[in-house]
Amino acid sequence: MGESATKWVKVIDQGRCIGCHACTVACKAEHDVPIGVTRTYVKQVETGHYPSVSRHFQVTRCNQCEDPPCVPVCPVTAMFIRPDGIVDFDREVCIGCKACMAACPYDAIYISPESHSAEKCNFCAHRIDQGMEPACVAVCPVDAILVGDIGDPNTEVSRIIGRGKVDVRRPEKGTSPKLYYASDTTFARQVRGAGARTQPTGLWSDPPAIGPQRATSPAATMAAAMLAYDIPHHAPWDWRVSAYTWTKSIAAGAFAVPALFMAGASTAATIIALIFLGLTGILLVSDLSHPERFIRVLTRPQWRSWLARGAYFVSFYGLVLVIALFAPGAMRWPGIVLGALTAVYTAFLFAQSKGRDLWQNPLLPLHLLAQALLAGGAVAVLLGGAPTALGIGLGVHLALTVSEWLVAHPTADGARAFHNMVARTGYRIGVALTVLALLVTWAVPPLAALAGLAGLLLYEHAFVQAGQSVPLS
Repeated sequence: MGESATKWVKVIDQGRCIGCHACTVACKAEHDVPIGVTRTYVKQVETGHYPSVSRHFQVTRCNQCEDPPCVPVCPVTAMFIRPDGIVDFDREVCIGCKACMAACPYDAIYISPESHSAEKCNFCAHRIDQGMEPACVAVCPVDAILVGDIGDPNTEVSRIIGRGKVDVRRPEKGTSPKLYYASDTTFARQVRGAGARTQPTGLWSDPPAIGPQRATSPAATMAAAMLAYDIPHHAPWDWRVSAYTWTKSIAAGAFAVPALFMAGASTAATIIALIFLGLTGILLVSDLSHPERFIRVLTRPQWRSWLARGAYFVSFYGLVLVIALFAPGAMRWPGIVLGALTAVYTAFLFAQSKGRDLWQNPLLPLHLLAQALLAGGAVAVLLGGAPTALGIGLGVHLALTVSEWLVAHPTADGARAFHNMVARTGYRIGVALTVLALLVTWAVPPLAALAGLAGLLLYEHAFVQAGQSVPLS
């Protein structure tokens, strides 16, 4: 067991699960999981109307994906795949950036209040290496949890999966989960819908009509399923990430816009860019649960992570800005290029967050570039420059904002997140300020600059927080 040829998978028969939570307790005991967080839990869902009422259970944990999004997004390789397919973690390496939490479509990762590192179910890899079963498997009183080698056709998991009566959660994410749910056709709808199609009230939108008391009428069959037990999961990225996208836009645009439109940035513009780039770094480091480890992003980067790539873009851009204070002409084009990369890399970082459907927007790089143009144009106006760049930035930003209303979102989660965004008062005020700024750009440029920057900040906060507002578990 544990050889490289072995590929471990897990099958959960939720028809057998009795909701005793023994797996949750065993996991906490085995891994000394602190109070307030959990690696595995059993969600309870009640369906139907009296007297035809049923209770169903969903065992929720890390899906041990074949293509886990938490691994490439980690900037320091704290999340990794073992040769036997188990997705494991190293709490001593983790910097606490929470990118893996944003990337996981199953809401299976948490920041431990004790280690301050990202942790999750790791298949009890230490027990597997000793030839033992995971703790949850060993304690389940009804054998609802099975593990085995998918590459061995003689294992029970291979036979179950081979019969085809299994399903996985959120297959549309392309993660190829290795956590299978043994289910009939009706129950499969529940598994697929978990976290993807639940309503804000906690109801299933396409509830299963299964269990010991099956519904006898179409109305009862489609009756809402009430979520009776769940685990609260909070958004991993708070206001600091929203603010960082704003300060980064100003840092990128303050130098690049005058360098592009005015054949060179002034010393004042370069200093402003440096100040806001410094604020960007402070916000990023302060958001880490291990801020003392931030240097690891540069010393042991994981190059598939756009967070690691972005750290280098920001660092080199800062170096260019320092040199530009003494040799502005020589740094014009390097500053423009690195400023643009600094502005747009976050779009690709958000795209790596597969669980956040609002952020899966192919126009997001263009939108971030327009926001940098807006911010840089505003700085240029406040320094006495022409409002041309500001007007263009405001126009493109507003056009892309309006386009979000006109294009249908491909997923239910994306539509819900968009609805949550536009329902925010800050979003509406931000759009109103953007419209005001565009209307007075050439009449009162300083007012347009200030209104545009304020509107951009409110929009960014609404966008980042709404993207995390839809529950995934």
